[in-house]
Amino acid sequence: MKNSKKLVIFDMDGTLVDSSITIVNAINYVRDKLSLPPLTKDIILTKVNDPELNPALFFYETEEFTPQQEEWFSEYYTNNHEKELQLYDGIEELLKELKTKDYLLAIATNSYRDSTLKSLNHLNILDYFSSIACYDDVGRGKPAPDMLEKNLKDTNVEAKEAIFVGDSERDLMAANSLNIDYIMINWGFSDYEDAIHSIDKLKEKILEL
Repeated sequence: MKNSKKLVIFDMDGTLVDSSITIVNAINYVRDKLSLPPLTKDIILTKVNDPELNPALFFYETEEFTPQQEEWFSEYYTNNHEKELQLYDGIEELLKELKTKDYLLAIATNSYRDSTLKSLNHLNILDYFSSIACYDDVGRGKPAPDMLEKNLKDTNVEAKEAIFVGDSERDLMAANSLNIDYIMINWGFSDYEDAIHSIDKLKEKILEL
């Protein structure tokens, strides 16, 4: 029987794209501009998805991100994504197979639109997605549900017909806000024991929902 789900929404960083080096370097690039000492890779990747954390305060010692900080971060990301970003093994094959099975695909990412589009284009997967929701497209980033709401609106799909795939508690909280089925993966920046550990298992889970 044909699967009832129509839309698969993906987080980007740590789920589709191994951007760990770029994120670490971009944050430390901004910190250097602010005359702050660099943070270790482990600290940054542990804290970047912490839903209890104010990331602007933790990373840059300001209550919220400033336009200048955002500009510096995007500057580093844009100038270095071609040499530092790569798809996780099997991701493009998964996207291709889901498209052949008539799924709509979307992205919900806390990254900025300009750098997101450049990254996806560089990785040759931009055309797979019917909707891309970024931090600067909506009022609030994840764990708020605003990005997922945009994905649903763009594709004219109801929440009950969607699946969200991510690697963090922020993603889980966003999905739960809209009662969207959620799949946690574990090859990115997180370390959840009960998460999906392989592309094959992820595909099985998507097809069975």
